Amino acid sequence: MAEEDDARIRILQSLRGKICEAKNLGPVSGPNRQRDLCTFCTICLDQEEVFRTKVFEKSVSPFYGEDFYFEIPRPFQCLSFYVYAKSVFQRDLAVGKVSIRKDDLCKYKGKEHWFSLHPVDPNSEVQGKVHLEMRLNEVISENGSVGQHLLVQIIECQGLPLISGQICDPYATVSLIGPARSDQKKTKVKKKTSNPLFEETFFFEITRSSSYSKKSHFQVEEEDIEKLEIKVDLWNNENLAQDVFLGETRVPVKILQHNHIHKAWYLLQPKGNGSKSKSDDLGSLRLKLAYIEDTVLPSGCYSPLCNLLLKSSDIKPISASAAHILGDICRERYEAVLPMVRLLLHHNRFLPFVSAVAALELDHTQEANTIFRGNSLATRSIDDMMKIVGKSYLAVTLKPVIDEICETNKTCEIDPNKLKEGDNVEVNKENLQFYVQKVFSSITQSNANCPPSMCAVFRLLRQLASKRFPDDPNVQYSAVSSFVFLRFFAVAVLYPHSFQLRSHHPDPEISRTLTLISKTIQTLGSWGSLSKKLSSFKESFMFDFYKSFQEDKCIVKVKKFLDEISSNVSKESSGLEDAVILKEGEVQKRAQGRKRLGKRNFKKRWLRVTNRELSFHKLKGKEAFIIDVKNIQAVEKLDESAFNRKNMFQVVHAEKQLYVQAGNCVEACEWLDVLGQVTRCNDSRLATYHPSTYSGGSWQCCQSQSCSSPGCKPCTITMQANLQLDIDCDRETERIFSLLSANDAKLQNMEDACASMAVYQGPQPEQQDYSKFTIQEPKETFQTLKQLRNVTVELQRQHELRSDPTAQYGSLDNPIVGKTS
Repeated sequence: MAEEDDARIRILQSLRGKICEAKNLGPVSGPNRQRDLCTFCTICLDQEEVFRTKVFEKSVSPFYGEDFYFEIPRPFQCLSFYVYAKSVFQRDLAVGKVSIRKDDLCKYKGKEHWFSLHPVDPNSEVQGKVHLEMRLNEVISENGSVGQHLLVQIIECQGLPLISGQICDPYATVSLIGPARSDQKKTKVKKKTSNPLFEETFFFEITRSSSYSKKSHFQVEEEDIEKLEIKVDLWNNENLAQDVFLGETRVPVKILQHNHIHKAWYLLQPKGNGSKSKSDDLGSLRLKLAYIEDTVLPSGCYSPLCNLLLKSSDIKPISASAAHILGDICRERYEAVLPMVRLLLHHNRFLPFVSAVAALELDHTQEANTIFRGNSLATRSIDDMMKIVGKSYLAVTLKPVIDEICETNKTCEIDPNKLKEGDNVEVNKENLQFYVQKVFSSITQSNANCPPSMCAVFRLLRQLASKRFPDDPNVQYSAVSSFVFLRFFAVAVLYPHSFQLRSHHPDPEISRTLTLISKTIQTLGSWGSLSKKLSSFKESFMFDFYKSFQEDKCIVKVKKFLDEISSNVSKESSGLEDAVILKEGEVQKRAQGRKRLGKRNFKKRWLRVTNRELSFHKLKGKEAFIIDVKNIQAVEKLDESAFNRKNMFQVVHAEKQLYVQAGNCVEACEWLDVLGQVTRCNDSRLATYHPSTYSGGSWQCCQSQSCSSPGCKPCTITMQANLQLDIDCDRETERIFSLLSANDAKLQNMEDACASMAVYQGPQPEQQDYSKFTIQEPKETFQTLKQLRNVTVELQRQHELRSDPTAQYGSLDNPIVGKTS
């Protein structure tokens, strides 16, 4: 049973961050003039590109402003950021790179740093690992003299890079190097594989000193091998061109002094230690990085902590609950609230929790016009809920108009100090007013698309606000508008790329237009007198622009919209769920019915997945080949050997298999996750599948000759997650456990505060730190704290029980970082 539990442990990696800007980008070889430099930035896991910014025009200090987040689906050694100069007529030119080893990523968590760019040297672009075995054998020659043979076996490699987008043809050279010798041998070339199995053995004779005499136990004399080493180089066979270096490792022969057999995995290293040449003149890159690695245990391990959090809304007062305590000790950390909100949403416990924390906040709110203005646990929880639940709502409501604004890009600047030569401020006002009206209409007519869970929260806010301020008839509207307009729609307009409404950060001119629209939408949607609204504008030009709107008509539309999204009246349903785009992007799809494995059989297609269908388009927006997701029987990875291509997956449906290649490992993982979730409840879902193709009259994986034979491998069990919300409860609870563990000292301080207050009826003057916590009932809070600490101690014990102490240095999971030249 323990082995089954261990098999369910998941190591989940993710990376979140921002490519902020570059500064003083240095000289680029080629025809590019510095003042005309157009650059973009890429992110690579080892040598595989997984993200790319848009091109920034004509600047040596470009502001990229690109947020990114992705799951990392495979082991990696190094995270690299490359800056390229865009070239029209030739290959893009590398300006420089920033490389950070995986083990060093924790140093930069959540903070911005400037990194110097280093040269991009082909000999430093390496990835992968090699499995070696070395033996030192005693041999007796024909004349009876004793010598030594060094046996070196190249067993296999894993994770070699793509070369020019193609799987490599690798081979290895093995050299014995010393002060006066350099013997080299070579393996056979392995075709089209990133994980070559060599299993080739080479022998090298080791010279003995003349004073050597045979001993009963064979020993290596230190002076004979002290300066000898085995050097293994990996190369890609290029046939007609120069072979490409893939990496090297060096192992000193003296490692066999105490043990005549050495077998281990080694990380491949760059030549010359990565070419640490001077890089001051290449410029620098400002990055914000947060790498997270979650070790997720079996579900049963999290039940005590999960149950303690879920019953938070039943605890009186709410400040004594586990969820409120978590928010209290991590109030400076945004990431503390998000996993808790996800967990509560999944278990339908969010509404009672937010009701309790919002009521607590209102008890301390003295004026109606300051309602929900602070950065409290209640406001942060509702903010996160809207971003999670309202993702599709935003896409339906704002994406079409945001796309129109970005694509038409009419000039909208109305600040006299920022007008360019030839601008007509009146025309700009008309353009801006046109855009604002479109956005405003899209929002105020979107009530039918507002998710029911958001409507329930808005209805609750109205009731709580009216109860707290019964003499103010407008407070029920301002309580809702402060969230839906100020914290939801206006922010999404301002940062469309952060809400997946645009793939990249907008250009500076478009960003300025969106800023002006967002400011106006905030004011149009806010609830208050006209004089109060106008006083919110610091700029006189915005004051004048806002007065051009018909205030009374806007108020009527806003009031009607707020009534509709927060009323007790159930929205009419057609019984058919709206189609929501879950993922779309460019892929390579194998042409149907082709028997040959040629490169031409793969065609570029635009793939789109909604909650209803999977569709392939020759071009985005063009006619499509459509599959109903209910007819999909399996979605699984395809062996690399099937087509000699990486990042392949297959979609099995009633007619035949579809074979698809994603752009990189991150994209492949995302496609598999989305398709797996949308099809996991299908009645026709298969239990087994074939991980390779049917060709030559048999399945290449199991050699079964019937094309309709059952699969030879069990299908992946899709983790139970809410498709629309994308919530993995075990992972969210693990993150909460990590936060509690990291803040154990604060939990202890809070426990001490409760004990002191219970005994002395209030904190003592010397205990000023206690004021940082919200403690209404010290005995009840103390009890919850004890429970929290007990469950975290037990979870820590479960982690230690399942930790692998046998992952020795030199194993596949913990390879040796060898020497470099």
